[in-house]
Amino acid sequence: MTNHIKKNVMNQIVSLRIRFAQVQGLPFSDILSKDDLLKIIQEEAGRFRNRIYSPVVTLTTFLSQVLSSDHSCQEAVSKVIANRIVLGEDVCSSATGPYCKARQRLSRKFLTRLLIHSGKNLHDETIQLWNWKGRSVKLVDGTTLSMPDTKENQKSYPQSKSQKPGLGFPKIRLVVMLAMSSGALVHFATAPCRGKNTGEHALLRQILDTLSSTDVLIGDGYFGTYFLIAELLKRGVDGLFRQHSRRKDPDLQKTKKFNKDHLIVWSKPQRPVWMDKKTYQSMPEKLTLRQTKIKGKIFISTFLNLKKVTRQELVQLYTQRWLIELDLRSIKTILQMDILRCKTPEMIQKEICVHLLAYNLIRAIMAQAAYRHHIHPRTISFKTTLQLLNTFQPFILLTHRKIRPWLYDGLLASTIVHPVGNRPDRLEPRALKRRLKQYALLTQPRSTMRNRLSKYYA
Repeated sequence: MTNHIKKNVMNQIVSLRIRFAQVQGLPFSDILSKDDLLKIIQEEAGRFRNRIYSPVVTLTTFLSQVLSSDHSCQEAVSKVIANRIVLGEDVCSSATGPYCKARQRLSRKFLTRLLIHSGKNLHDETIQLWNWKGRSVKLVDGTTLSMPDTKENQKSYPQSKSQKPGLGFPKIRLVVMLAMSSGALVHFATAPCRGKNTGEHALLRQILDTLSSTDVLIGDGYFGTYFLIAELLKRGVDGLFRQHSRRKDPDLQKTKKFNKDHLIVWSKPQRPVWMDKKTYQSMPEKLTLRQTKIKGKIFISTFLNLKKVTRQELVQLYTQRWLIELDLRSIKTILQMDILRCKTPEMIQKEICVHLLAYNLIRAIMAQAAYRHHIHPRTISFKTTLQLLNTFQPFILLTHRKIRPWLYDGLLASTIVHPVGNRPDRLEPRALKRRLKQYALLTQPRSTMRNRLSKYYA
């Protein structure tokens, strides 16, 4: 990288950091530091020419695209043109082709490294502020996303077998691991929704190395299996899960009871197909776990010391698992990642990475506001922060650098005006009051229906 190109890249990095309040004087201002960004670009982006859509400009434009409610490439290019006019640079073409080609040049590894790096930095900086009993708690859950119905997407991420060809949409499975305190996404994994080693357990095994010996992992009943808990104990990680409804309760009369809870023993089941013999032999023959039952709900945990963790603390901790459901809603609904837009599997992976990177950058702003105003980041609204960020960004970029701190203070102060209410055990029906327009369902491929209509109107 020549000195001239390096200078331009550094200026572009500064502009990117300014957009997301990553400046000196603010807390958590090094989630994506200049040196780290430059290092990752040099290692992953490879050699590139000094062009309009450099890796940093392309990344910045991609981020603005996923943060926009429009999500179109045309709007993203329009913002690039407006930014160049403000900076006194030549106006570039309004065609979306150059920008789309630049997105294709961004490597998936480059985007993944930025995402993991941002989540790790945010989590590491907030862990001492909002941890649980001096420990880091991480939440895990999975979800599915749909995408455009193209041949390439169907080949890599086939639709459900219950849907007829030409009527369904390709689907991809996503498993995320989030920090309970800050909401930072620390790792993720994706796979098709069909085939071997594509389930949520298989994806979780891919990201278990993210956990350290001081962590606590919380998941729903689907994750509370013998081999996962054994793997956690091997790593020194504690686990808390809801007991699966199909698992039969042991004879509690024969188990050791202490203060309404029970110590139960699980025996090692038969070797599953996905596990090799060497790994299976390394697993313990039995597991001693703690079973807590409150109001008809049964929880399984590895916290065997009743004095360190009471049963009320366990149940209260598990109620925090619902936070990951809210975080997934923020990612899928508020950031509109529920339906992806790209038409090739390679770009689908990049689109997911950029969405999740944008999510982490918004979480960093929420952590800044929480630290500045001495509140917990979970009391701040994600949607309000996104709305304020989109509103403040143009003014922050146009304002003189001496006035920017005042704008940043206004941004952080505004995020806490409408805190999220504390609503434990809230229940709402999954139903809509407003009726949708009554369109007929597509029961044949669109091309067939189009040909039929053309004959009718001929």
